[in-house]
Amino acid sequence: MTMAKLAFLGMGVMGAPMAGHLQKAGHEVTVYNRTAARAQDWVNAHGGAMATTPRAAATGADFVMACVGNDDDLRSVCLGDDGAFAGMGSGTVFVDHTTVSAKVTAELYAAADTKQVSFVDAPISGGQAGAENGQLSIMCGGDQGAYDRAEPIMQAYAKLCRRIGESGAGQMTKMCNQIAIAGVVQGLSEALHFAEKAGLDGRAVVEVISQGAAGSWQMSNRYETMLDDHFDHGFATDWMRKDLGICLETANENGASLPVTALVDQFYKDVQKMGGGRWDTSSLFKRLRNIG
Repeated sequence: MTMAKLAFLGMGVMGAPMAGHLQKAGHEVTVYNRTAARAQDWVNAHGGAMATTPRAAATGADFVMACVGNDDDLRSVCLGDDGAFAGMGSGTVFVDHTTVSAKVTAELYAAADTKQVSFVDAPISGGQAGAENGQLSIMCGGDQGAYDRAEPIMQAYAKLCRRIGESGAGQMTKMCNQIAIAGVVQGLSEALHFAEKAGLDGRAVVEVISQGAAGSWQMSNRYETMLDDHFDHGFATDWMRKDLGICLETANENGASLPVTALVDQFYKDVQKMGGGRWDTSSLFKRLRNIG
């Protein structure tokens, strides 16, 4: 693979290790983070360079990757005099790994196009462990040519990378991912809760039922920490509510019926009221334990 000049915007729990994989693969990486100390920490750990604005990071880059918080964060690193688009040259590619709305994706795809910059929406699944181990699933939307150029770069941290369709298709696929997770985690929580109420050994129950049709990634990876009342092992409830809000808003627009998703979103709201905004998504079980 040809080595490229890259910028990476956002040094959070996902972005920092992803950028590290790119640097390790031999690319020339410049990072930007709103809190400059995090960018400096990354440079101290990985080498590369840091910039004080998204525009400065993006200037001269072949590809600019971003993994920030939400729609407004993404707009702020893309647009304006200090935004990445202002520093990107014709024919370069912006790859957005943030989970955001299809609405902001369409807006930024159009804004990039006016500068002859390609915009690929490429949200990710696999959590912090997936980012650290380079084992993320990446679901992409955008022009085929732009995707074909960006895909070899993304392989540095991908287990699976696929273009689903035109711009916005990646974000829509990530919504499907979150919808599926919400129902599965609630079902698992209820099963473990029921087992406790019935006086059963939850570990023994899971050992048996995980081998059949009830088995899932959530069951295999989260049941022990759930039973041990540990909820600091993954994607935070606050972020899940942000994502489910996007799902429900989009469902109102496209006519999809998401009754279980809407219900589980309210259960996550209960978790937030319990002070669990930073607990991981498996904390739905803690909500049931608290109910009694």
